[in-house]
Amino acid sequence: METLLGIYLNDQLAMGLAWRELARRAARNNRGTEFEVPLREVASAIAQDLETFRGIMRAVPVRANPVKTGFAFAAERLGRFKPNGRIASYSPLSRFWELEALAMGIESKKILWTTLRDQANLGKRLAAVDFDGLLARADRQRSLLEPARARAGEEAFARR
Repeated sequence: METLLGIYLNDQLAMGLAWRELARRAARNNRGTEFEVPLREVASAIAQDLETFRGIMRAVPVRANPVKTGFAFAAERLGRFKPNGRIASYSPLSRFWELEALAMGIESKKILWTTLRDQANLGKRLAAVDFDGLLARADRQRSLLEPARARAGEEAFARR
């Protein structure tokens, strides 16, 4: 039987995989635009954080649940079909939504690192994991993304 921590970690892994895929897709969708560089950097950082998270799961130890990870990939793919104001192309709303969702994911990741450090007591159990460094890295990701998110919002909602 899985422990509650194991269930929580698997839920968070699934969400992390969905965020990583969203970040990669957003970076691809914005090649050649002013949004490409911050999105590429954030996508890379999210992938690194996901590997750190997998290391935490191994250290606890908790095995990844393949059903939950499969659902995460499917959910991210299905999210691509949401209405964006255009029939078959990328729109300013698509860009803004992706940036907004990534910003929410980064904020959620900050809560995750704090929960693991404090409530799950992994800060003491896993001394090799620098939870404060992970929180600082999330703050940097958020700072990198915010100007792009704000600009995309202006473009999406500007009166024309």
